[in-house]
Amino acid sequence: MISTNNLPAELVATAATAWQHIAEHSDTAAIAALEQSLAAHPDSAASLPGMLACSPFVAGLLRRQPGLLTGLLAGGLLQRSLEDGELMEELEQLLAAPGAELGPVLRRFRQRHMLRIVWRDFSRMADTLETVRDTSWLAETCIGLTQSYLHNQLETRFGVPKGRFSGEPQQLIVIAMGKLGARELNVSSDIDLIFAFPESGDTDSTRRSISNTEFFTKLGQGLITALDQITAEGFVFRVDMRLRPYGESGALATNFAAFEEYYQDQGRDWERYAMVKARPITGDPQRGAELMATLRPFVYRRYVDFGVIESLRGMKQMINAEVRRRGLQADVKLGHGGIREIEFIAQCFQLIRGGRDLGLQQRELLRVLEECSKLGCLPPESVAELRSAYLFLRDSEHAIQGYLDQQTQALPAEPLQQSAMATVMGYDTWDGYLAALDEHRNRVAGHFRDLIAEPESDREEPVEELPLWDEDLDAATLAGLGYEQPEQSLEQLQVLQHSSRVATLQVEGRERLQQFMPRLLLACAEAEQPDRALQRILPLVTAVLRRSAYLALLLENPPALGDLVLLCEASPWIAQQLERQPVLLDELLDRGSLYTAADRALLAAELQQQVARLQPGDLEAQMDALRYFKASHVLRVAASELVGRLPLMQVSDKLTWIAEVILEHVIAVAWADLTARFGQPQRDSDGYGFAIFGYGKLGGIELSYSSDLDLVFIFDADAQGVTDGERSIDNVKFYTRLGQRIIHILETRMTMGQLYQVDMRLRPSGNSGMLVSSLRGFRSYQQDTAWTWEHQALVRARLVAGDPIVGQGVDDVRREILCQPRDATALAEEVVSMRERMRSKLSPAAHTVEFDLKQSVGGIVDIEFMVQYAVLAWSSRVPDLARWSDNIRILETLAREGLFEQRESEALIDAYLAFRSAAHQLALQQQPGVVPGERYRELRENVEAIWKRLFRAQVE
Repeated sequence: MISTNNLPAELVATAATAWQHIAEHSDTAAIAALEQSLAAHPDSAASLPGMLACSPFVAGLLRRQPGLLTGLLAGGLLQRSLEDGELMEELEQLLAAPGAELGPVLRRFRQRHMLRIVWRDFSRMADTLETVRDTSWLAETCIGLTQSYLHNQLETRFGVPKGRFSGEPQQLIVIAMGKLGARELNVSSDIDLIFAFPESGDTDSTRRSISNTEFFTKLGQGLITALDQITAEGFVFRVDMRLRPYGESGALATNFAAFEEYYQDQGRDWERYAMVKARPITGDPQRGAELMATLRPFVYRRYVDFGVIESLRGMKQMINAEVRRRGLQADVKLGHGGIREIEFIAQCFQLIRGGRDLGLQQRELLRVLEECSKLGCLPPESVAELRSAYLFLRDSEHAIQGYLDQQTQALPAEPLQQSAMATVMGYDTWDGYLAALDEHRNRVAGHFRDLIAEPESDREEPVEELPLWDEDLDAATLAGLGYEQPEQSLEQLQVLQHSSRVATLQVEGRERLQQFMPRLLLACAEAEQPDRALQRILPLVTAVLRRSAYLALLLENPPALGDLVLLCEASPWIAQQLERQPVLLDELLDRGSLYTAADRALLAAELQQQVARLQPGDLEAQMDALRYFKASHVLRVAASELVGRLPLMQVSDKLTWIAEVILEHVIAVAWADLTARFGQPQRDSDGYGFAIFGYGKLGGIELSYSSDLDLVFIFDADAQGVTDGERSIDNVKFYTRLGQRIIHILETRMTMGQLYQVDMRLRPSGNSGMLVSSLRGFRSYQQDTAWTWEHQALVRARLVAGDPIVGQGVDDVRREILCQPRDATALAEEVVSMRERMRSKLSPAAHTVEFDLKQSVGGIVDIEFMVQYAVLAWSSRVPDLARWSDNIRILETLAREGLFEQRESEALIDAYLAFRSAAHQLALQQQPGVVPGERYRELRENVEAIWKRLFRAQVE
């Protein structure tokens, strides 16, 4: 007799009766063997009364087949977790046995392992995730081997199905949907499946050839019957095929081309929602991956998809309505605060942001929630509450379903089952369990309620009262709103209204435009110059008409619309960037980051997080990510500068850091690509043996919004060495290809344009020189061949990315060259002559009454030439001048060392900062760097005076 000491009183009789029935319905030898096994495994024996009391399903199995438990105990399977592939190996052996029949083998296999799964779950030998994983493995194993078994049978009758175009043998791809797709199957669940095959065609039988569609339809029908049919031994898994294209009226099996066409042309938002968890589980893995890749653009938009919000809002309303209509409050899945609400929360973020945040393109719910926390979609404490509730609710679901092996999530109403469920869940009473359940469900319901809020009614009313978009719109209405040029603004609006782009809009896009335009006009009316704001934003509206999800983003986020108006009114450059790259509208969603430009460490960390989510080796995805990273952070710098949060020096610092972080990553990407093909080059150190030196604005830490990158590539490795890969190439060729690949990544035009335009003309021998120079060759060129202007350029050179050991070697050469003794008079003559030639060839404004900030007398270049002259002339006796590459710190050093008077240094610094600040502001206004001649007159005169003093003293 079993011991029932640890059971609640009301369950003692149930356990005792169940054990009595097992003994009465089994032969003596079977009971003796079971009792002997239980005696050898006291922990399992202690669990037996609870299993019999809390699961009539388990009690029934043991009454009919006590040997199931004996076998599990003897084999040690009940006491440990399964390894991946273990179920597959066991079922293969069972099906290969002489006389094995598919149907009975599958059902006995299912009974054995469902006993194991429920036992381990109810006795808490397994946690929730192991239970759903093992149940999913069980389903996958049965589906995969059944498909293989039936496929072989059909091939003997009809031949091998061949692709019409490829001629290759075809296999059925079973796509698991829902919980099976995510390996989250519960212990008594339907399995949602879709059948697909790669190509149309026919089987190769000469006697009974049939089409591939017919072949795979027969295979699908056989698979469903083998799993779903109820026999004397029960069933394997209930199969639901309603999620396939066209639902129950659609073909049972669809080729890839028809599959893709359906989702491109007719796929609906709820099908996107369903496809989030889709996973191929049979057939050729490569072909399955190809199919899912074609569906990814349907499921995950390339941008933050606020266009799906209205559909999700509708789904949410349907969920709430269904709970009320069907009285599902007692359902742990479908009811208030249930599993479905947690799933909806996670999948909402997947559909809205999964196209850009690739970490959300996962199937497992808990992983998605964790990613939501990392991305800031949900606070960590909310994710912790949702995770805890999810595990509690899934355990509850298993306690309900494992009771009778029935597909239900309804809380029991019968007292005995309530007591059994409370016991499985670890509570002494049903009321105690219900209190814990209510606490979890109330938290979930709160998060669900906060997700995708309904439109604010008080925001709707004033917009709807004004005829701000349809034919009733007139100049008087705009004037009443504060537009100063209402006729001109009206004309621009009418051009948009009557454009072919608007005329050909789908219904959804037209409705969004009609909702959006009144809000845009009201938002622009709040600007200082409404007409200018509207004029700059309308091209963006035109650009996104066919991607109206961007309009939805602004509709759903009024503060983002306000920031759009603010930034576009302030800067046509920003308006143009947003027009060219509407995906940047996503940046308006987080005002904290929009107006806070990150420092270098944060930039590097953020880029690393973004690329870590990409598929290894996907160069195009890496290049896309880099372009978005650059564009988004440059936008943040511009926004911060416009609102006065960043002074000039910090703007240039931030823009330079962005470039440096990108270059460092580009080297890593190019290096990984080349070493995968050719192996690593032979070199003395562990680093790349390769460095990028930045010249000009990049070297001087003075980048502006549209600066090119002046780069020089240097390697330090044995020129006679070779790479260690199977396709070995010499070191020089490897590093040349590395440089070419870096330029390719930087300059290739993609959807978001180029990363940077690269200028390599400052490398040794210029355009006629090698793309990548050796350190030895660089030193030789600088010592023996370089012109004075090349030594001037070297003043503003510094390591910006790559191997620091190589970088130190190049910097040693740089300092050595800069600190060489020079004839000051001859140097001054060369510098002055070069400056005059430059001015004569460049800006026409340099010779007019206007002031070209860069090229005119007393402008930026004059200051730079004086600094470069000073470094070349005096570093031999003041080596500290060669330490810096930026003009400000060199000027400060000149004053500190007494080479310039303090007032001269300060005058040059003041002028340099003022001119560069003006150039930045003009760039944001998309205006040339030219101002009226009277502006900055005093600063210019100071620069001119210092120039004359410096060079007259040397030349005369």
